[in-house]
Amino acid sequence: MATTSANSLLATTRARLRRFGLRARKGLGQHFLVDQQALGRILEAAQLSPADTVLEVGSGLGLVTEELLARAGRVVAVEIDPGQVAALRKLLGADPKLTLVQGDMLELNPEALVGQGPYKVVANLPYFVAAPILRRFLEATAKPQLMVVTVQREVAENMAAPPGRMGLFSVSVQLYGQPRLVCPVPARSFYPPPKVDSAVVRIEVFPQPRVPVADTSAFFAVVRAGFAAPRKQLGNSLAQGLSLPQGEVKARLAALGLDPQRRPQTLSLEEWAQLYRSFSAEVSQDGRDA
Repeated sequence: MATTSANSLLATTRARLRRFGLRARKGLGQHFLVDQQALGRILEAAQLSPADTVLEVGSGLGLVTEELLARAGRVVAVEIDPGQVAALRKLLGADPKLTLVQGDMLELNPEALVGQGPYKVVANLPYFVAAPILRRFLEATAKPQLMVVTVQREVAENMAAPPGRMGLFSVSVQLYGQPRLVCPVPARSFYPPPKVDSAVVRIEVFPQPRVPVADTSAFFAVVRAGFAAPRKQLGNSLAQGLSLPQGEVKARLAALGLDPQRRPQTLSLEEWAQLYRSFSAEVSQDGRDA
């Protein structure tokens, strides 16, 4: 392992903050991982080799970056904080395997960062941008093979939820990949500790969506309509979300063999695809993305 593994991650984090005159910026959701066991589980889940290109989102003070460099053939590290990028250039900039990018991942094109070859993503995602960053990769033209992300525990459980507990976000992730919970990461594993616990999720990304969907925007518009009132029965939710008569909606559900009294969280991806094919003509063109 890299040199940081022999030292306390917390002590190294504090030392680097002092050395470069930095602090965790609350507005950017910065919480630095200082749990060696959690770091080990992240690296194990990523299954890195010298043939791999890794795109790291939120490289921070470089402690995870060092470990990625020790295992992968190439690391593209993206960090939004210019102060931390400057520190990383001094700490790791001499490594020829490293490309440092200062910028917001929500404004960057993954293909422009890594090219057209296969790549993996390792990321410690701020809670408030986790969902849009995940979608940016999952919907990209150049999708990663694999993502290992640390997110708020509630978000992680939602991503990996089975039918019966699925929500809109569950569908939006599972259409593109197979998520699996790797391990919980308690708040004390970060410096400074956040107010909530986190978890590591491993997503095996599919080359194509799991179910055939010609228009993903229309698909998600139907899904969003179905979850417009998630505590209601499916027939009522779709009628409300699509502004259609309940009788018409229930008749279409019956034709598909779907019980109008089911709750939307019980549907599988295949069943959502059935609904998409039945209701896509009624979907508005405005604001269709999930």
